[in-house]
Amino acid sequence: MSAALKRPGTRTASMYVAAETARVTHSFKIVGNGLHKNFGVGRCIRSAPFSVGGHNWCILYYPDGRTEDCKDYVSIFLELMSENTEATALREFRLVNQTTGISTSISCTCQAVYNAENAARGSRKFMKKGDLESLGYLKDGCLEIECDLTVIKGDDIDLPPSDLQDNLGKLLESEEGVDVTFKVKDELFRAHKIVLKMRSPVFEAELPRDKRKRIIIVEDMEPPVFKALLRFIYTDSLPSMGDLDGDENDEMVRHLLVAANRYGLVRMKLMCESILCNRLAVQNVAATLAVADQCRCYKLKDACIQFISSSNRLDDVAASQGFEDLKKACPALIAAIYEKAAVPHKI
Repeated sequence: MSAALKRPGTRTASMYVAAETARVTHSFKIVGNGLHKNFGVGRCIRSAPFSVGGHNWCILYYPDGRTEDCKDYVSIFLELMSENTEATALREFRLVNQTTGISTSISCTCQAVYNAENAARGSRKFMKKGDLESLGYLKDGCLEIECDLTVIKGDDIDLPPSDLQDNLGKLLESEEGVDVTFKVKDELFRAHKIVLKMRSPVFEAELPRDKRKRIIIVEDMEPPVFKALLRFIYTDSLPSMGDLDGDENDEMVRHLLVAANRYGLVRMKLMCESILCNRLAVQNVAATLAVADQCRCYKLKDACIQFISSSNRLDDVAASQGFEDLKKACPALIAAIYEKAAVPHKI
């Protein structure tokens, strides 16, 4: 690591600005292991200033929380640096996965007034500190925060948060106006063809164009997976999996990845790929690799092979049932693993 990266206040920033607009995405990268642990409650690291809508702003990152009651969390705030002024702005914070490079929205879009009395606004309990690493956002001492900031100018009307996802979710639940029914095993699911066609190129090609309410049989899929697929189509969000243990959770995400690939839902596929990438373990990596190969998820496939071929993991993974299943189903993958590890093997 260079001497510059050892300085406690090290930070890098980049931004792009649409010409003559008041909207910016600012990226704030914090690099250095000493900046993320035991930094001190109430102490923050500031981004370089950036300008939006005629005002100067910065991002505040509190590695040990802004106040004592949130010391188990990181806090992230947006601060108006311009003095003797007031600004109304919309903000949204995202974190970048250090393995996949995919940014994920962590906080909802919030509108607030910034002035001398309330110069900094944000989230005190943005994310638990332990989750930063386990979810892949903090790796090798590097964390990248993105802030979407829109300054509302002049006499613009205050906009409420979008409720489109909630409304579409309720439309799916109410079944009002449904015109297509799917049968998955012994369960029936009703939906709206126009929504499915709009979101999925496969549904666009395969759903009948007449107005008759037909029942379509879905093979090779479990009802909970199809239910989650429909929910994503309507709300662009994956289901909460808090009631599942780790193994069941991983298996569900693998099934969702296969479903997303089957119906051409690119965003859902990338979300599942990112989740699985961050949950690789000895007991699940072989099954995840098989799915990654099946769905042509090349980043996930490479991550699995890299994980397995590590000198201190290969023997443990090779002793698992999943590895035995992988040898029977995908011998070429086994060869790739041992080639990566540079050791002889038997199939």
